[in-house]
Amino acid sequence: MARAGAGNRGAAARPPIDVRALEAVLPLDGPADVLLRAFFRRHPEMGRRDRAQVAETVFDVLRNRRLHAHLAQGGSGPLGARLVAVSRIRRGLPARVDGSAPDAPPDWLRRARDLDPAVLPFAVRFSLPDWLGDDLAKRPDGRALAAALLEPAPLDLRVNALVTDRESAIAALAEDGIVADALPLAPLALRVHGKPALENSRAFRTGMVEVQDTGSQLLAMLMAPRRGQTVIDLCAGAGGKTLALAAAMRSTGQVFACDVSPSRLRRLRPRLQRAGATNVQPMSIASERDPKLDRLAGRADAVLVDAPCSGTGTLRRNPDLKWRTSPEAISRLVEQQRAILAAAARLVKPGGVLVYGTCSLLAEENEAQVRWFEATHSGFVREPARPVLQVQGAVLAEADAERAAAAGEREDGLLRLLPHRDGVDGFFAVRWRRTAPGN
Repeated sequence: MARAGAGNRGAAARPPIDVRALEAVLPLDGPADVLLRAFFRRHPEMGRRDRAQVAETVFDVLRNRRLHAHLAQGGSGPLGARLVAVSRIRRGLPARVDGSAPDAPPDWLRRARDLDPAVLPFAVRFSLPDWLGDDLAKRPDGRALAAALLEPAPLDLRVNALVTDRESAIAALAEDGIVADALPLAPLALRVHGKPALENSRAFRTGMVEVQDTGSQLLAMLMAPRRGQTVIDLCAGAGGKTLALAAAMRSTGQVFACDVSPSRLRRLRPRLQRAGATNVQPMSIASERDPKLDRLAGRADAVLVDAPCSGTGTLRRNPDLKWRTSPEAISRLVEQQRAILAAAARLVKPGGVLVYGTCSLLAEENEAQVRWFEATHSGFVREPARPVLQVQGAVLAEADAERAAAAGEREDGLLRLLPHRDGVDGFFAVRWRRTAPGN
């Protein structure tokens, strides 16, 4: 890997670039991907390959931070250098630390390489904070789930039905050397091999595909919007689900993409243009109580609440989240989720649909919120998720019910997607239909 400042004596004693990148990210005073992109902007001399290698090391450390820190205790020197050395040697790469030669690591690093994590406590073995480790350890499938969260996430795409079909998108990607396979879980889902430069491909530039985890695609499909309807994406963010809804409606009707972050909505606009979605109206709101939402009260055929949450279902791709959140923060999120759900309920017209979803693994953000909502909103009736998805072409095998039972889950009509079981990010969702005005 090239090093910034190579050939400059003053820079010779500086730590390797991957150590400096990790040290720039480790304070975790922001999302890791944002901090790493800022680091790369400060080092324009790095090529694409170097950036990819550095990013792989940084994110491997973030996924395995607690385990690596435990294994690095026997060494000396800056923690960042030791963490990088442990990460590299456990991935079978040369590791240099404390002036040692890569082919002759010190004793502590050899022990770090050879230790079987199975002998360690659950939270250390799977690099989890205690509060999350305790939660997952109680689950029948906790070990398999925790192990899956340590794996890098795959790259999934959604085929834009406004522009093309799945077979044509696969062929277009292949023109640029990108291999993608159809996933049966969702009818427009593709999984890409490796980490290609997708943004340079014709298929991406012309709006044939969008980056979207297959679990996220299923959450949008649970809305089952129809042409000509009025649909609200109340927490739209950068608009991945908004785009899926617009395509499902064939750019008819109206999709209101609401969010409290104007910058996220600005990022949506070029995506709308590329995708050819002409029925989306971005709407910046100050909060779920913004008066701008009053004109939509009781008018929406369907409302999606992709709620702000802990993100624990996405730790494969956002491993820093487990180190940046806490039980106290989750308690605040629970209150926020309830406020948003209550605000969303009043937007749904009688006969309309409300979908609540999170990318969380935690019961307090999922099942507990369902119980709270149904206890306080008697005018809404839960509809089973599986039939809604299957009629649209999602392949949720009947064996899924067996897997759910094995994991201690009830057949309660809720959608639960898990990385170790379904190969996608962890998602939870529920669908209600409004049967009466009022609560």
